[in-house]
Amino acid sequence: MNHDLKRLEERIRYEFRDKKLLRQAMTHSSFANEHHIEKKDCNERLEFLGDAVLEVVSSDFLYHQYPDKPEGELTKIRASLVCEPTLAYCASEIGLGKYLLLGNGEESTGGRSRDSVVSDAMEALIGAIYLDGGFANAKEFVCRFVLSDMEHKQLFYDSKTILQEIVQAEDTEQVLEYELLGEAGPDHNKTFDVRALLGGKEIGRGSGRTKKAAEQVAAYRGIIKLREHICT
Repeated sequence: MNHDLKRLEERIRYEFRDKKLLRQAMTHSSFANEHHIEKKDCNERLEFLGDAVLEVVSSDFLYHQYPDKPEGELTKIRASLVCEPTLAYCASEIGLGKYLLLGNGEESTGGRSRDSVVSDAMEALIGAIYLDGGFANAKEFVCRFVLSDMEHKQLFYDSKTILQEIVQAEDTEQVLEYELLGEAGPDHNKTFDVRALLGGKEIGRGSGRTKKAAEQVAAYRGIIKLREHICT
């Protein structure tokens, strides 16, 4: 496991002085329960701390990034960047799921790729970096792995709303709808395939572990297709 965590350190470009903090950040409560580890030594306390650090860093960043936006808009942008799906997406970019210590039950039910589990681990990692290296290092991590490429992340996770707004702006009577094409896998680890239809014509297709997630991917691809059409 130490070798694996060394790879994680290389991936996030931060080397822990206290390796126990990194291990704790990767320790899910299910693992702690199965191995009789004290509750305080799983990653939940670090998650609590990391959530607060993330909110401060993101608020400071957006305040300076958008000097003319009112409080309401800043709050909306922040919410889209630090919500569970976005943090899970950020965690997937660094492959965080494969470094987690999970109990057998959580492992067998797909916990390693579950949004709630990996997003919590992402916040725990932020908390661990804060304790180990201070606010400046935690801020650098958040800016590099959470607040980077904001337009893409906002577009991806607000894709259904944005696609609906595009369709409405076109002043068309065409109906936007989503069709479930199929699902595969056991109940605890399903994959759903969905397509987005505009006026009965497919504009995008996506897969995900929930129907909602699959619809978001389909909507995102629909947005890309419609934008290409507008620009040509």
